[in-house]
Order: sequence, then structure tokens, then C-alpha cells
Amino acid sequence: MSPSLRLAWVAPLAAILAAPGGESPPRWGADGHVMAGRAALARVPDAMPEFFRESGDQLSWLNPEPDRWRSRELRPMDQGFSYDHYIDFENVPGDALDAPDRWRFIEALYGAGLIRPERDVGFLPYRIEELYQRLLTGFRLWRDADGDERRWIEARIINDAGVLGHYVTDGSQPHHTTIHFNGWNASGAQQAPNPEGFTEERDFHARFESDFVREHLAYNDVFFRVPRETRFLGTPDEVRDAVRAFLRDTHAEVATLYRLEKSARFDPDSAPPTEHVEFTAERLAAGAAMLRDLWWSAWRDSARPPSER
Repeated sequence: MSPSLRLAWVAPLAAILAAPGGESPPRWGADGHVMAGRAALARVPDAMPEFFRESGDQLSWLNPEPDRWRSRELRPMDQGFSYDHYIDFENVPGDALDAPDRWRFIEALYGAGLIRPERDVGFLPYRIEELYQRLLTGFRLWRDADGDERRWIEARIINDAGVLGHYVTDGSQPHHTTIHFNGWNASGAQQAPNPEGFTEERDFHARFESDFVREHLAYNDVFFRVPRETRFLGTPDEVRDAVRAFLRDTHAEVATLYRLEKSARFDPDSAPPTEHVEFTAERLAAGAAMLRDLWWSAWRDSARPPSER
């Protein structure tokens, strides 16, 4: 399964996100990513630093950023990040996700006999955790800085927070948590049973997260589904557990997504069933809420003194 087939939440926002030099715009599609990033910021508490709350345009623009790094021409960059967009839970052996970092995780996967663990499992929970800890570190440094140094740290914080948003939003899309990322894998290499006769169409991923979102969802569909209550997720270890729970909750929606598709296609060109719009909006809102909670938790936890860490 080529990682290039794994499109992120691929609709062009041509007027906003077109790449320079006539390149294709980025590949939940760009629309969904931007909506989730904007909704997350709109729900952050007022106690977040002012520079952060005033960076909505940049944070939203950065949410699709890792998809701009996809390039067959620039292979080292492409391969360096391609496997961070997903986690195929069906292929995770035993307690491998208890590994404290991605390198120990890879060791566990090789130990379980996987030949291409980066391709066949993916690293999404570790990428989220890595970026969260960079954001936490940035906020800690910012609290003790002033003048030019503080402004430089602010730029680093916004970049990390925006890029983090991409992976969290990917993590709200069921296709990014399963071997069934592009149609049910009944006839593919892993030949999973398909007793309910789910679609095997290879365009399902892009059609759902990009075409359908572009034609049938608006920002308010997502924003009003993001809970007002912000959660403080706790220490880095507790954040780690929360990220895994979030991704498992998304994975639990895989069958729901396929059942909806079976009942009526996620068709960008016809009037959608209400439940299809609601499901899609709820998934994006779940990503926005988790992103908001991670931003807030990094800010809150950055105030903890070294003696309590």
C-alpha cells in the first residue's frame, strides 16, 4: 500500500492555498483542515497568550502544511514524513503502542515480524506526541524570555501548533486509523473479511474527506459542534494516553463510516443525507476539540515548575 494513496482531510482551496510556481495545491482535504484549525482557535480559552489567539489565519493556513511536503520528486522529504499521517490499528501487535517513543515502537514492530512497519502501521500517535512536546517546550521558553527572543519563540510556537493541527485533524478521520484507508481491503494484500459487503472503491478516501467536504460542509457545521468546555489533559504521560484514546475513538468509527457509504454514497454531486453531513462534521469537530485541548494543555503545563515535572 503506497503512502501516496493516503490523502489528508484532497480538496484545493485554490484562492487561499495555491502553491507558487503553478504547482498543485496541497492534498481531511485542505478545506477540512482549515475549518478544523479555525474552529479549534475559536474555542480556546481567553487565558491563552494574546499572540496565540491573534494568529488564527496563520494557524489555519498551517493545518494542511504537512501535505505540502508530499513530493515524489523530493524523496527524502516525502519519505521522512509520509508515514506520520496514519496508524493502522489492525496491524499493531500486542502492547507495541506502550513503547515510549517511535524508535522503540519500530523495534517492537520488527520484533513482531513486520517487514515494512513504517508503511504497514504508521506513526501518527508518536508524531502528535512529538509535536505536542515541542509546543510545550516552546511555551516554557516563552515564559522566561523577553524582547526579540520572545518574538522568535512566538514564531516557533505558532509553526509547531499549526503543524500539530494537521496530524490531530488527520487523527479524527477514520480512514487514517485503519488498513481500510481507501476502500475495504477485502481483495488487497491483507484480504480482510468483508461480511457486510462494504465498498472497495479506491476513491472513497478522497471522495469522503475532500470532495464531499468541499461541496457539503461549511465552517459553522464544524464550529458549533466543538464543545465549549476545554479539557486540561495533564502531564505529558497523561497527554500520551489521551492521544491514544482519541485515535482509538476515531478507529471505532470505521465501520460507521463504511455503513453510511453503503446506505448512500458520500457523493459530492448530489444532495447528501443529513446523517452523512452530521457524521463528517462531527469527525472534524472532534479533531478541532482535541487540537484545542492539546494547545491549552501545553500552555497550562508549561507553567509547572521544574521541581514538579
